[in-house]
Amino acid sequence: MPSASKLLSTALGRRARALSSPLRYLVDSDWLIDALANVPSAHDTLDALAPEGLAISSITVGEIYEGAGGYPNPDVQLAAYRVLLAPFPVLGLTDPIMERFARERWRLRRIGSLIPDLDLLIAATARHHDLALLTRNVRHFTPDRLLDLRLYQPDLAR
Repeated sequence: MPSASKLLSTALGRRARALSSPLRYLVDSDWLIDALANVPSAHDTLDALAPEGLAISSITVGEIYEGAGGYPNPDVQLAAYRVLLAPFPVLGLTDPIMERFARERWRLRRIGSLIPDLDLLIAATARHHDLALLTRNVRHFTPDRLLDLRLYQPDLAR
């Protein structure tokens, strides 16, 4: 994991860029996990897209915070995670998002193609706010399952 000062410096730079732009992308947990692991492509992509507007779901916040439980001092990890997440506006779950989630879950259940609820909640949030989802999760977020979800997967474009 990068040092706290490096995380803070990077977070402050992204925060300034994120707040000056309308939202265009919802960042999935996998990209943030890679940023925490100091994967250069994750930092490069987040930095490149920040001026276009990045946000995260409250679900993503929970998924990231869950990772702190595996460390000897979870409170220290949570503090580092908060620094990483600070630049991103957090989109909460609203009644319209939950309704979209329920309709989509029913449709996927009917065709025998359910995906995990947390992923479906992230997709419903992206669709509600008309955002492209920045994800590496090609297993759950597929065009044949989630018909009108716009995906941004730069790793697959190469």
